[in-house]
Amino acid sequence: MRPSTRDTLIQSAITTLAAQPGASLEDIAQRAGVGRATLHRHFGSRDGLIHALTREAIAATDRAMVDISRDTSATEILRAVIEAIVPLGDQYHFLTLEAATKTDPEITAEIDRQLREMSELVAAVKQEGTIATDVPDAWVVAALDALIYAAWTSAHEGWIARRDAPGLVFRTIIGGLSASDAG
Repeated sequence: MRPSTRDTLIQSAITTLAAQPGASLEDIAQRAGVGRATLHRHFGSRDGLIHALTREAIAATDRAMVDISRDTSATEILRAVIEAIVPLGDQYHFLTLEAATKTDPEITAEIDRQLREMSELVAAVKQEGTIATDVPDAWVVAALDALIYAAWTSAHEGWIARRDAPGLVFRTIIGGLSASDAG
């Protein structure tokens, strides 16, 4: 089945903006092999396009979570979640710079839902004793969010190997950065 023009535009926009976050709508249209008017017909404006890309990023994150086995410890589920989310940064890291993603109530509601789900997972990991129970769930979720962003940025800039990024996030959230013999 051939992808729709809209799907082609979304994929072109993801590819273009991941490589060059400041790319123009003209650049995106050109990469998709269509005129700028076609891009405007589908999305109306840059904000409309960013909204569609943000919805796609949320959906991609949800799709990545579907395949994670729940028949294991919460700690291993957390590891699998990190391993599923960090690679998505290759495509979606540019969205963190877009103000439109922070002001749309529909998007905010979806992000809040994902953060609640992460908070529930963190609570389960704490019940297992992997994360100290005196650390607020909100702090752990915020730290995870920041570490995932750091992994995306560090891998994108070439500071760390992409394949190492999920493990570094997991190690840091579970064990911190101290040497194993530090006390």
